[in-house]
Amino acid sequence: MKRSLSGIQPSGILHLGNYFGAISQFVKNQNSGEFEGFYFIADYHSLTSLTDPKSLKENTYNIVLDYLALGLDPDKSTIFLQSDIPEHVELSWLLSNVTPVGLLERGHSYKDKIAKGFTPNAGLMTYPVLMAADILIYDTDIVPVGKDQKQHLEMTRDIAMKFNQQYGVELFKLPDPFIMDDLAVIPGTDGQKMSKSYGNTINMFASKKELKKQVMSIVTDSTPLEEPKDPNNNIAKLYALFASIEKQNELKEKFLAGNFGYGHAKTELLNAILEYFGEARERREHLVENSDYVQEVLNEGAKKARAIAREKIMRAKEAVGLIGNAYK
Repeated sequence: MKRSLSGIQPSGILHLGNYFGAISQFVKNQNSGEFEGFYFIADYHSLTSLTDPKSLKENTYNIVLDYLALGLDPDKSTIFLQSDIPEHVELSWLLSNVTPVGLLERGHSYKDKIAKGFTPNAGLMTYPVLMAADILIYDTDIVPVGKDQKQHLEMTRDIAMKFNQQYGVELFKLPDPFIMDDLAVIPGTDGQKMSKSYGNTINMFASKKELKKQVMSIVTDSTPLEEPKDPNNNIAKLYALFASIEKQNELKEKFLAGNFGYGHAKTELLNAILEYFGEARERREHLVENSDYVQEVLNEGAKKARAIAREKIMRAKEAVGLIGNAYK
């Protein structure tokens, strides 16, 4: 069975883009029986930009709740916090010493921050090394990534090859990208790619009142109620995520016929979202009342992940010539 691994930063509340762009694929892979899934909250990574301890704690816990509510099964997948596995950071130091600075300076994320006038910290520059450690420490076969993240995985492969070559070992497996399809580009309320950075998200676990507010904020044109409308507008694109082909065609026909307002369409979209995530919303409410179970999931996930990580870091330390008894 191939091992699949993915981490997500707890930088905010998860939204439809996160679900359809990544989480739904995690659940699909998990239930296919073809992949052993390792899914972690990348709380160490978030420290490159998130400086509010309270937000970090709340976001981290909420993502765990979301993962479980949306279908990640701790009996089939390993769910854990990055910070519960100190071997990630230990391995990142070993990898840092074989990683060329030039490779890090060419990172898209790092260069984008520089171009936007940010004063980057060392963590942002060395982010790809920690990411490489996250992946390599578990002998990962595939990493589900969007096209915009492919470079980071290529850097992971470069770092692994450099380590293996420098120390004359075949210690690290070279992971392959599992590129998400075009469905991963989910439009936000303003028509751009849905992103917390743009403030254009729709959050599936928001209260009904807040969810309605988000849906009703979808940007539309000023076509009068009685006139026909473009059937490929933002509302229709989002509706397509939840509705059958027949339902999608019905909505398009209503737009083309006229006497059907954008407000009516938004209401249909809201109802579709609530129906689609109805069971997940109920599961999440139940999980909120069962924090002991959630903590148990994280404890068991960390126990399983760390057993693998400890074995790998021991072999890595032996490869570079470090001598000690801590892992024996």
